[in-house]
Amino acid sequence: MLDGVSLDQLRTFIAAVDEGSFSAAARKLLRAQSVVSETVSNLEEQIGVPLFDRSGRYPKLTPEGVVLLADARSIVAGVDLLKARAKGMATGLEPELSVVVDVFYPIDAITQVAREFRQQYPGVALRIYVEALGAAIQPVIDGRCSVGIVGSLPVIPSTLTNERLPSIKFLMVAAHDHPLSSHKGKISKEALSKHTQIVLTDRSELSAGRELGVLSPATWRLADLFAKHHFIRNGLGWGGMPVHAVREDLEKGRVKALSIEDVPPDGLAVAMSAVWQTKSPPGPAGRWFIERLKTIPLSNSIPNARASKAQKPRSRGKA
Repeated sequence: MLDGVSLDQLRTFIAAVDEGSFSAAARKLLRAQSVVSETVSNLEEQIGVPLFDRSGRYPKLTPEGVVLLADARSIVAGVDLLKARAKGMATGLEPELSVVVDVFYPIDAITQVAREFRQQYPGVALRIYVEALGAAIQPVIDGRCSVGIVGSLPVIPSTLTNERLPSIKFLMVAAHDHPLSSHKGKISKEALSKHTQIVLTDRSELSAGRELGVLSPATWRLADLFAKHHFIRNGLGWGGMPVHAVREDLEKGRVKALSIEDVPPDGLAVAMSAVWQTKSPPGPAGRWFIERLKTIPLSNSIPNARASKAQKPRSRGKA
């Protein structure tokens, strides 16, 4: 009998729960109350489990009904997703959008766009990867991702098409107690060279043989921006960081923006771009994703440390 359970029965069951009574469910479903009651009763008979306790004024879920309600919602949601995907495929909509994002790009902006994307394209699965330098382009070249959001690699391969996105700001910073943070006036390249620079390294071979933003002969190289952030904040060296990643540290005085000769006082602008294989342009969902990134506001303002309120960390290992 379980094979005879229908989506209509499950939807009616869910409506009765959500609306609080069979009569309210009937109004929502534009049916007679007797039809709703009979539909739920037939469902209970088919599955062999009572879903509602009808001894009171209003039907109340039984313990079995509570458990099976979650299953019913999951089944209905799965079918709705299947229908949405099938409809999208029939109209040329991608079943999945895979995007590789440069680690420099603000994750808050990606999160906001992803939230809106889910509402706009509920039937399209979204897959996000976060990489740096050439590793943010390699998945697009290989065909593993349909769209790349890149910026930290200055040269884009000729096989890719790119569209400009809003730039982000990039600062050279050091911990509050690093020697460079107490330097008076502009810091010369010679002075920088006496201190270890924490450098983000490329997981791919696309930037092999090129040094990007390396100003000191003494370097420690890390393949993860999160690790680089913590090394800098704990005084192990100085280095460049996107403003959004160190905003709170700047505000609380944990790190200080360095004033370096030949570097703009408000930081360097890193041009960001959306890229894809020229032979495989993004579909409607990918196109929407790119256009939304063009309009979402990015906060590039550089905060001032609240010197009067800033407190030095008790130990280097804590934020």
